[in-house]
Amino acid sequence: MSAPLVHGYEVVIGFETHAQLSTQSKIFSRASTAFGAEPNTQACAVDLALPGTLPVMNKGAVERAIQLGLALGSHIAERSIFARKNYFYPDLPKGYQISQFEIPVVQGGEVSFFLEQGKETLHKTVRLVRAHLEEDAGKSLHEDSSLGASTGDGRGQSGIDLNRAGTPLLEIVTEPDMRSSGEAVAYAKELHKIVTWIGICDGNMQEGSFRCDANVSVRKPGAALGTRREIKNLNSFKFMQQAIDYEVRWQIDQIEDGHAIEQATVLFDPDTGETRAMRTKEDAADYRYFPDPDLPPLVIGRDWVERVKSEMAELPRVMAERFVKDYALPEYDATQLTQSKATAAYFEATAKACGQPKLASNWIMGEVSRRLNSGEVTFDNIPVSAAQLGALISRISDNTISNSAARQVFEGLWNGEGEVDAIIEAKGLKQINDTGALEAIIDEVLASNPKNVEEFKAGNAKALNGLVGPIMKASKGKANPAQVNELLMKKLS
Repeated sequence: MSAPLVHGYEVVIGFETHAQLSTQSKIFSRASTAFGAEPNTQACAVDLALPGTLPVMNKGAVERAIQLGLALGSHIAERSIFARKNYFYPDLPKGYQISQFEIPVVQGGEVSFFLEQGKETLHKTVRLVRAHLEEDAGKSLHEDSSLGASTGDGRGQSGIDLNRAGTPLLEIVTEPDMRSSGEAVAYAKELHKIVTWIGICDGNMQEGSFRCDANVSVRKPGAALGTRREIKNLNSFKFMQQAIDYEVRWQIDQIEDGHAIEQATVLFDPDTGETRAMRTKEDAADYRYFPDPDLPPLVIGRDWVERVKSEMAELPRVMAERFVKDYALPEYDATQLTQSKATAAYFEATAKACGQPKLASNWIMGEVSRRLNSGEVTFDNIPVSAAQLGALISRISDNTISNSAARQVFEGLWNGEGEVDAIIEAKGLKQINDTGALEAIIDEVLASNPKNVEEFKAGNAKALNGLVGPIMKASKGKANPAQVNELLMKKLS
């Protein structure tokens, strides 16, 4: 299916994502990376760029880069180079950032995900260009912060916090493969899932652990790529979609009004829902990259890669494939159930408890997910255990209760009213499976609804619904629907 056009224009989006790595210390120093410390209490001489200091590579950061490469099906370079990216900004004491340019540690790879588009569920794949290691900059704090207080004469001040300077990052860069804001958000969510699943990043977007930059351009179908504008530091999936949608509309309006798009870095203002230009966008030449003379090439032996591979937990895409194979689940179900380790573990435990994996999937993706999404509850403190849900599904499978009654039982489980069988007994929810009792109810309903009977026998199949409803009502919802339909058809034939 082709990408939807916006006012006759094709949207082109590429992503750069900065994932803060979950190491205890910084990438080139031993200073702590813990979040929330008082400003400038976790910045050492290396981070401050004091004369005579030298960077020392953090092995843990490299190991996490290897994990990402393995998770994304990338090539892990046996030899990669660190470079100096030169720019001058208050929160960068050295006057340059140590990054990777020509030879990154992770090369290629892809991220696949499902995308809801209209009534269709599409399988999408975004190609990756690279993922390279680099150090984070510090943080500028303005008048609303402890470091940036007002002067009292109406003029604001800014302060610099270098706690974040030197925090290890992986910058993950895609090809411009996305064609809508919905597709971009779906990609970002999938990448977020992967980095948190393998444990290389905590994924906290509010704290800046997972920051996304969206490169957005528009073009007429078949035309060359348009000029892109980069939306910086999108820290929520909601704002990500809003920012891209606004930027697309703005660029189209500019072009339609006869204005050229200028390459720029822009910021999104959640209060106004608008993007605004911050500065003209630099190109690689502006940064004057050159190999860092203080750092030797990063050499990664295949034995190191194989060791990391052997120690990694089952990846979500591998687990999803196993769910399809072992539990005969649709690919869509398997993907949804592997959005987190907790969801996957809950499903497997439920499926093993009841022996009905598809029903287990339906309940988890339906009733369970609905309740988790609407409250404070997570899989860590869910009031209905996998064993209890499995027991509930077993009672549906053996026709002890109907689907509608099962929802009442689930409500009882959620509220802590006891175990499955006890709730069924207490609420009187057992299905009527006794043929004689059902036939008596059916005979009574047929006798009191002669018009529906005549219409059905005359060929109006919908008239059957007018009989099933009263039967279920007369049985107080306890009749087995399948059995009701079977007996009805026999009596009406």
